[in-house]
Amino acid sequence: MSVSLLPIAGVPAVQPGDDLPGLLFAALERNGDRLFDGDLLVVCQKAVSKSEGRVVDLRTVTPSSFAERLAATTRNKDPRVIEVILRETNRVVKMDAGHLIVETGPGWVCANAGVDESNS
Repeated sequence: MSVSLLPIAGVPAVQPGDDLPGLLFAALERNGDRLFDGDLLVVCQKAVSKSEGRVVDLRTVTPSSFAERLAATTRNKDPRVIEVILRETNRVVKMDAGHLIVETGPGWVCANAGVDESNS
């Protein structure tokens, strides 16, 4: 048994509402590639979130007073970002080093409710 990691070339930037599986299979087809029984297709969470439309324009977010208080205890985290995190949170497990460790709606425990600020 062997393991090979192969990127799928030619996948366009994912936009909200895109058919992610369709984009991936179209790129595979254009490249002359295909998946076989037992193959695994690994997709980054950012692509999944974007295709699901889970994108927030911070200019539209008004932080709650709780988000404002939490932001004051973190390392320069924008209170609007804290508000977005809180909207995905069932409970705060721990706050440490500018991160919120939280339990999300589906029960996942993760940093910042999985909110990715890399494009903010």
